[in-house]
Amino acid sequence: MRQDEIWNADAARRYDTPGTGMFAPEVLGPTVERLAEFAGGGGALEFAIGTGRVAVPLAARGVPVTGVELSQPMIDKLRSKVDEVTIPVVVGDMATAVAPGTYTLVYLVYNTIANLLTQAEQVACFRNAARHLAPGGRFVIELWVPELRKLPPGQQAVVWHSEPGYIGLDTYDVLHQHVVSHHFRFDDGTQARLTRTPHRYIWPAELDLMGQLAGFELESRHADWTGSDFTAESRSHVSVYRTAPGHQPGTR
Repeated sequence: MRQDEIWNADAARRYDTPGTGMFAPEVLGPTVERLAEFAGGGGALEFAIGTGRVAVPLAARGVPVTGVELSQPMIDKLRSKVDEVTIPVVVGDMATAVAPGTYTLVYLVYNTIANLLTQAEQVACFRNAARHLAPGGRFVIELWVPELRKLPPGQQAVVWHSEPGYIGLDTYDVLHQHVVSHHFRFDDGTQARLTRTPHRYIWPAELDLMGQLAGFELESRHADWTGSDFTAESRSHVSVYRTAPGHQPGTR
């Protein structure tokens, strides 16, 4: 499954769920608030900007936002909300695409770095972030913690979410550090609609090493956007990496 095949016109049409899920005010509000603080009055670059779930309210807060996005249907959906002047977008892969200018903040939200399916691509993403950042700039990543502790011996699947009308199931390939998320959505009938997305999961320690290879230092790690402590039981994290004061944009 290629990313451009997954994030097609149908996915773009179904992606936004205003007021619920990842668009719920209690989810989106703290995300935007914290990113605005991290930007520190400078410009922000969002890798995999999608339909603008975060970028649109962040720009409305007065933060100049530029995006990188591989999927043209997702960009088209974004364009129904804001124009190119308000939020410019570079079409391309977040591991390699180059946006004009220098930024105080580059960010990747909602597990999106895991859409890159090899370690080499994920390291390249860190280096691409460093390339765009001013000295002392931040690279912020929101990512889930792999739930391998839930896998009994011989089992390859974990139900990670269940509610009326929806079941989320992950299948793991621990040899290659891959996981496929299966999303089953049910209507009132007997049929379910299935969508699948492949990922390469990353442990926090591995993520930190990727940061070091790209010239970053870990500044902070919390369990969520509100600043809760990250513990051994945390299911996700918000990790903030910072370039050195003498960092030169374009050198990574």
